[in-house]
Amino acid sequence: MASVFHYSFFVTDLAATRGFYVEILGCREGRSTESWVDFDFFGHQISAHTTGVPAPTQNKGIVDGIAVPMPHFGAVLEWDAFHALASRIREAGCRFVIEPRLRFAGLPAEQATMFLLDPSGNALEFKAFHHPEHVFTA
Repeated sequence: MASVFHYSFFVTDLAATRGFYVEILGCREGRSTESWVDFDFFGHQISAHTTGVPAPTQNKGIVDGIAVPMPHFGAVLEWDAFHALASRIREAGCRFVIEPRLRFAGLPAEQATMFLLDPSGNALEFKAFHHPEHVFTA
């Protein structure tokens, strides 16, 4: 089995969390109890727990002169999957913190990126690299 990333975080409402991660983002639900649920988050495992308070998000991370929400987590997707997800998010009426945009156009590290919040205010970033082999290129 390939390495799988795992991340646990707090949410305020499991029903709203399920609706967002399953119906909008397209994640598959895994194990759950009355106080937590696991999701297949684009091939990685995330666990949403109701036993604490979600981390406060502040738009304080400056990237390209834009304040991005911190802390955040997310996934690097294939180019077409990124754009399909952006369309699903728009169609669901979710508001972006930072609309889908292109960075480093025409360069090896050209990437699309977007930020949004889940129903509990947890910040998510999704990226796609036009040339995935350059994901770590400076």
